[in-house]
Amino acid sequence: MSVHDPHAWDRPAPGSGWAARPRLPSWRWLAEAMWWVEHSFGRARADARPEEDTRVRIFLILAVFSLVFVCLALGAARAALLVPQGGGGSAQHPFAMTRADLVDRNGALLATNIVHYGLYIDPDEVWDRRLAAQQIKRALPRVSMARLNRVLSGERRLIVLPGLTPQEKAAVHALALGGVTFEPEDRRVYPLGRSARHVVGAADGGGVGITGAELAFNSEIRAAGEKGQAFPLSIDLRVQGVLENELAAAAEETQAKGAVGIVADVQTGEILGMASWPTTEGLNRATSAHYEMGSVFKTFTVAAGLDTGRADMDTLFDASEAFMIGNRRITDFHATNQILTLEEVYLHSSNIGTSRLAVEMGPQVMRDYFARFGLLDAAPIELHESARPRRPRKWDDSTLASLSFGYGVMITPLQMTAAMGALTNGGRFIPLTLRKGGRRDVQARQVVSPETSATLLELMRRNVVRGSGTRADAPGLRVGGKTGSANKLVNGRYDPTHAVGTFAAVFPTDGPLDARRYSILILVDEPGTYPRTGGYVAAPAVGRIADRIAPFLGVQRRADPYRTATGEKVPAFEDVAGDGR
Repeated sequence: MSVHDPHAWDRPAPGSGWAARPRLPSWRWLAEAMWWVEHSFGRARADARPEEDTRVRIFLILAVFSLVFVCLALGAARAALLVPQGGGGSAQHPFAMTRADLVDRNGALLATNIVHYGLYIDPDEVWDRRLAAQQIKRALPRVSMARLNRVLSGERRLIVLPGLTPQEKAAVHALALGGVTFEPEDRRVYPLGRSARHVVGAADGGGVGITGAELAFNSEIRAAGEKGQAFPLSIDLRVQGVLENELAAAAEETQAKGAVGIVADVQTGEILGMASWPTTEGLNRATSAHYEMGSVFKTFTVAAGLDTGRADMDTLFDASEAFMIGNRRITDFHATNQILTLEEVYLHSSNIGTSRLAVEMGPQVMRDYFARFGLLDAAPIELHESARPRRPRKWDDSTLASLSFGYGVMITPLQMTAAMGALTNGGRFIPLTLRKGGRRDVQARQVVSPETSATLLELMRRNVVRGSGTRADAPGLRVGGKTGSANKLVNGRYDPTHAVGTFAAVFPTDGPLDARRYSILILVDEPGTYPRTGGYVAAPAVGRIADRIAPFLGVQRRADPYRTATGEKVPAFEDVAGDGR
C-alpha cells in the first residue's frame, strides 16, 4: 500500500474482483462506482490509451441518456394506463369541480363543465398602465373599465374579471402585457340556454347545485363526476323541445300571462318534459305556482263515486235546475236543464251533477280520495321547489260542492300530473321523478281499483271525441282527457277576466291497463283572448304535442271505436260536441 494513496485500503486486492468485496451500503456502492469511472480515465491516460478514455465517456453519456428516456417512457405509460381519468366533461386542473355532465335519457348533453379563466393583474409589473387598460378593454369589451383602472392603480395583484372563455383569454394573452396572468376556473355551462332550464336548474361557482335537478341530485352528480360518468335525467330532449315550442305558441296565441306544460310516463312516473313559460322568469310554475284548476277536478269526483260504488255510469243526476246549498246557487256554465247520467255529467262538464255527487259522498269520503290522489300534499318528486297545496280549512257541503269542480283548493301542475297518472295506469299512485328508469326507493300504492281506472280511461276518451275536449284529438292516437276552466280570485271576488284554462290528457287510452301510456298537462294562465276556457286555450296544444311526440315514444296510430287511424269519424258513432269548459 502506497503512502501516497489514502484510498488504497478501501480498494480490492489486485485480481480479487468486485465480487470479493464485502457488502456495502447503497451510497457506498455509488461512491465506489464514481471512483471507478474517475480513475478509469486516469488509468487510460497513464497507460497512453486515449481511445479508451473516449470510449468510456461515450458509454457514460449513452447510459445517462438511455436512463432518462427509460424513465420518461415509464412515466408516460403510467399516466396513460394507470392514472384515473377525470370525468364530467371538464378539463382536469387543480380547481376542477368534478361535477358530472347532466344528460337526457338518450345521452344528449344538458349541462357540463368547461374551464374558464380568471384575469389577474399585478400593477407593479405593468410598464404603461394607461395603455394596458386601453388594450385590455379593446380585447375584452365586457370588462368594467372602473374595475380595470382600480386594479391597475393598486399596489398588489388582484382579479379583474372571472369567467373568461378560452377565446377571451387568448385575445388578452395575445397582447403580451407584463403583469397579466390567468388562473383556471371550472364553470358549469348549459349548452341549451333557456331550454329545459327549470328542469335542469343551476349550480353555483363552487360546484354545488342550487336549483332544479342540479340541487335535487347534487351529491349523486358529484359522485358520478368523480367516477368520470355522466348523470342521466328522465327527460327526453325531443319531447322537451316539442313541449316548449307548442307551449310558447299557445301562450302567445292566447296572449297569456304564463303557461305550464308537463309530459310524463304514467307507468313509471318519469317526467319526459317540463316547461314553464315565459322561460325568462325564475319561477318554475310547474312546481311552485298554485292554481284553482276548475273542471279537471270532476275526474277525481267521478272516480271517487265509481270506486266507492255510490254511482255508476248510468246513475242519474238532476241538472234541470240550479243546486241550492243554503243561500248558495250552483249552476252550469252551459245549462242542459235536464236529468243527466254520470257519463253525461262528465261530458257536459256539469257543476250541478258533480256537486250533488260530492255532497252525497260526504266530507270523509272526499277528503280520503283527495288524499289518495296526492291533492293535499306536495307533489312527490326530487325537486326541492315542489310546493304544498293550499287546502280548504273546512269540509262542509258548500266546500264539497266547490271541490267537486275544482274550486276551494289550489294545487300545483305537478300535483295534477301525479293524480291523473294514478287514474290512468290501473289505479296506482306512482311518485313523479326526474330519475331515468323511475324511482326504486318508493313503492306505488293502489288508490282506486283497476276497474275504476279502466272506466275513467274510456270516459276520458269519450270526452275528447264527443264532449268538452274535442279540440285535443290527434289522428289515430286515441287521446283522452278533461278540460278545466276557473276564474281567479281578485280583490275578494272571482274575476272572469283573470282565468286559468287547463287540459289534462292521456294517450293512448286503449290497451291493457299496464300498457305504456303518457300524460300531457297544459295550463294557460290568464289568457287575453276569448273564450278563455280550457277547451279553447289548452286543448289544441295537447293535440299538437301528442301528434308530434308520438313517433319519439313509439305510439302507433290506429283506429278505435270512435275514429279511424287517420282521424275520421267512425260512421256508427255520433259526435255531440261539448262547450269546451
